[in-house]
Amino acid sequence: MRMARRASTGTVPSFLQQLVRETEKMVTFFFKGGQREKRDGEDSESEDESDDVEEIISPYLERPVLQKGTAEGDSKYGVSYAMASMQGWRAQMEDTHTCMPEMSEGHPDWSYFAVFDGHAGTTVAQYCSTHLLDHILATGAITAEENVEQVKEGIRDGFLAIDRHMHNLSQSEGWDRSGSTAASVIISPNNIYFINCGDSRTFLCRDSQVVFHTEDHKPCNPREKERIQNAGGSVTLQRVNGSLAVSRALGDFAFKEVEWRTQTEQLVSPEPEVYELERSPQDEFLVVACDGVWDAISNEELCAFVRNRLQVCDDLRDVCTQVIDLCLYKGSLDNMSIIIICFSGAPQVTPEALQQEADLERRLDLKVDEIIQVIRSKGEDPDLLYVMKFLASENVPGLPPGGGVTSK
Repeated sequence: MRMARRASTGTVPSFLQQLVRETEKMVTFFFKGGQREKRDGEDSESEDESDDVEEIISPYLERPVLQKGTAEGDSKYGVSYAMASMQGWRAQMEDTHTCMPEMSEGHPDWSYFAVFDGHAGTTVAQYCSTHLLDHILATGAITAEENVEQVKEGIRDGFLAIDRHMHNLSQSEGWDRSGSTAASVIISPNNIYFINCGDSRTFLCRDSQVVFHTEDHKPCNPREKERIQNAGGSVTLQRVNGSLAVSRALGDFAFKEVEWRTQTEQLVSPEPEVYELERSPQDEFLVVACDGVWDAISNEELCAFVRNRLQVCDDLRDVCTQVIDLCLYKGSLDNMSIIIICFSGAPQVTPEALQQEADLERRLDLKVDEIIQVIRSKGEDPDLLYVMKFLASENVPGLPPGGGVTSK
């Protein structure tokens, strides 16, 4: 069982390797379909069939890519962060991110963090991770006086400006047809600005509770659906024109060609929603993550899990990697990226929490040994999935909230 530890680039424990192998079998069967048994003398596929059937390239791998990228940093103004990302089951890694605990020379006491979840390629996501903040700053809206409404308007204008600029580049340089969601926070000395365009998400934990989170932009949302239909499109299978799963994004210029509609009235809009909250001494941490995380865990579950891990682990990178591992084993099939930004009010490691964690590890080890002995007494080989299923049905006290047995 895993104890609280510092992030490591070592090999994956055999326990997890076996779990991954078993999960691979189920996921591969689900996405590729089980093959029927061949009758005697029957070829697996006739020549005629192979000529007529076009091979469909799966967006998923036969086994997940488990290597993670991590980073950490802080500022002299009381903000620290860590991030982790993993390709997972997806055939390509299309997430990018930006972490700037000190935003710029002119605004060192401001911070900027963002996750960009690309689709149909990486060009737009990569360009945004490098240049979006420049377009926001170019509006001149961020000043020492900090006019809140002016800042919010400048953020919106920056998004629209970079989208227009990328549209021109895509035509002149022959870019791919990619797009990207964007979830970001800008932290000033007085306020936190929450920015969202698409289905990545951010939330703030204050005084142990999620007090604010952004809303996902999905085509089936009534307001989004109305805009899509007004632009001559439709929502089919909960997708824009049966194709795109998000209703707002940067890039995706094939969905922004309705000449009689403005930039924000297209089938897919590049306009972000921007909110602000005044900072409080009770602020603990922010989370910015792509939908690969949110596909597997809710806001409240993730908040509780992170708070619990912060009390037993002093390496914020390791907390991030534990979140990604948890989401993988809870069934996420997408790329995963997460940034956790901590304030001075974040939970700290305590001797009591460390002792409780050690006691939990001992209880789980004893329970696993007990289950394995029962299986072997029946003359059977231990089956990890059965062990995990049995543990999940047990009432084991002290498991991490929001994570349960899956997180161990």
